[in-house]
Amino acid sequence: MVKVVFVCLGNICRSPMAEFVMKDLAKDYNIHIESRATSNWEHGNPIHPGTQKTLKKHSISFDKQKGSQQISRQDLEDFDLILGMDAQNVKDLKRFSRGQFDHKIFIFRESGVPDPWFTGDFDETYDLVTTGCEKWLAQLLAQK
Repeated sequence: MVKVVFVCLGNICRSPMAEFVMKDLAKDYNIHIESRATSNWEHGNPIHPGTQKTLKKHSISFDKQKGSQQISRQDLEDFDLILGMDAQNVKDLKRFSRGQFDHKIFIFRESGVPDPWFTGDFDETYDLVTTGCEKWLAQLLAQK
């Protein structure tokens, strides 16, 4: 089983959106999917209401009780694919990895995904996340 984790700054907007979009797309495949934060700023906080509203609008189920979690060294070891939602997330992940797990760390989308916490545009985030998840899923399935 392939294990994938999406990572953003707070784990309340972009990365949980990617987690649940990918779970919906990959429901027929043996892929373990989670999300994490690079920071502890939102630790334990639920998914942002804007993300919840957007997922509901697209009939994508999500765990309402899920609280933000910061990525750990154990996560870097356990996950096969670690996807930072923007260039700063990737930089932070690689700094945390100290070269040991860099081969697993990639940017989710070449130009990143703008943080809707700042932009307020959860629909744009959803569109970018969905397109990105479709591409990553196709890549994962091609490797099987």
